Amino acid sequence: MNFSMAVEISYLVASVLFVVGLKRLQSPATARGGNQLAALAMLIAIVATLLDNQIIDWTAILIGMFTGTFIGFWAAKKVQMTQMPELVGIFNGFGGAASALVAGAELLRLQSLNIDSTQGEGLSIVISCLIGTVTFSGSFVAFGKLKGIVSGNPITFPLQKTLNAILFIGLLFLGGSIMGMYTFADLPTLTTFFIFTIAALSLGILLVLPIGGADMPVVISLLNSYSGLAASAAGFVIGSNVLIISGALVGASGLILTLIMCKAMNRSLSNVAFGAFGGESTGSPQGNDDSDKIARSVDPEGAAMILAYAQSVVIVPGYGLAVAQAQHELRKVVDNLEERGVDVKYAIHPVAGRMPGHMNVLLAEADVPYDKLFDLDEINDDFSRTDVVLVVGANDVVNPEAHNPQSVIAGMPILDVDKAKSVIIMKRSLSTGFAGIDNPLFYMDHTSMLFGDAKDSMNDLVREVREA
Repeated sequence: MNFSMAVEISYLVASVLFVVGLKRLQSPATARGGNQLAALAMLIAIVATLLDNQIIDWTAILIGMFTGTFIGFWAAKKVQMTQMPELVGIFNGFGGAASALVAGAELLRLQSLNIDSTQGEGLSIVISCLIGTVTFSGSFVAFGKLKGIVSGNPITFPLQKTLNAILFIGLLFLGGSIMGMYTFADLPTLTTFFIFTIAALSLGILLVLPIGGADMPVVISLLNSYSGLAASAAGFVIGSNVLIISGALVGASGLILTLIMCKAMNRSLSNVAFGAFGGESTGSPQGNDDSDKIARSVDPEGAAMILAYAQSVVIVPGYGLAVAQAQHELRKVVDNLEERGVDVKYAIHPVAGRMPGHMNVLLAEADVPYDKLFDLDEINDDFSRTDVVLVVGANDVVNPEAHNPQSVIAGMPILDVDKAKSVIIMKRSLSTGFAGIDNPLFYMDHTSMLFGDAKDSMNDLVREVREA
């Protein structure tokens, strides 16, 4: 077996590991192992590529690898689960930028050798740069919206869609010039490529600005798909089969995840991209509702009595639980209830939190058994037979307004907690969720509001349930 064959076998092994790793990400029980397999696949692909291209000076390569490893390790340890969408957004942006840089470097190489790229090579360069730069700038706008640096409200201005269309048509025209089909204003190819890159960066910004904060998790997922497509295009640029395969896997899985999230919100992808839906919530604080609706509050002792003497309890975790980092205290409450013979389950909505799987990972940190977690379709029929539902920091995913044809969330699949005999909702206030609309569940006769920080309230519940 010669050296070239060994490199190709290494690429094949890496590709198989990517597929197996992605498959294992389907379950929380195997996700960590799947992630490790994918990381090993990437290491094999990098080493094989370096050896195949006969890299002599390893100093810069090793510095880059160790620096990246340190940053990745630090991010994994320090970034909270509530900040994970922002981190994924940054990763998407850098992934897109890397693909665009590969395309630019290949164009520079061809130009330095006075080689005119074929239309096939030129097309790969143009596609990789276009998708990569749009992903880069769009991802950082999405990061800014999630972080609060950029307003979460849809940012629009007159003729915005017209400007986007003009930019896109201009990019097609400039791309044709880069491919060598014609010359644009007698400009050198590299100058045209620079203008093309600036225009693509602008398009990425303009595409994400009009999308509201409520849809940012979906946008992050879509941009993740874009970063994969950009990487796959970069693979065609440099003739790397493993990059083509891995990029295609990311692109396809990101698109599937985006569609799943859209389905969970009963929204079309076009509506998310162009609907300008959902911004920063400005709901009424506790006790300051100027309508006739009255929310009944309960203290931790009263809530503990309701929970302790129930036969069945369903927990609905939401973003508020993640913000308060109260999952360990919630587990203690559940342990106390189960010691009293109460049957406890967890109801997980696909878009609870900021990303699919957010609640699963959060509860896994508290060692909640996987067999106690039930998806929306599995548990919705059980609510009518449930004594008490404890909603912890969730809002839109339990909002009965989804059944109102006139509502902005009409048709969105929700957890039908309003059908339970009793509902306890833990929230800081009566503020709205990401959708920016009030929740009538707060004011129903069988609903009690336990106001306060979820972690503090959970600590009180642990004590009160034990003493009930």
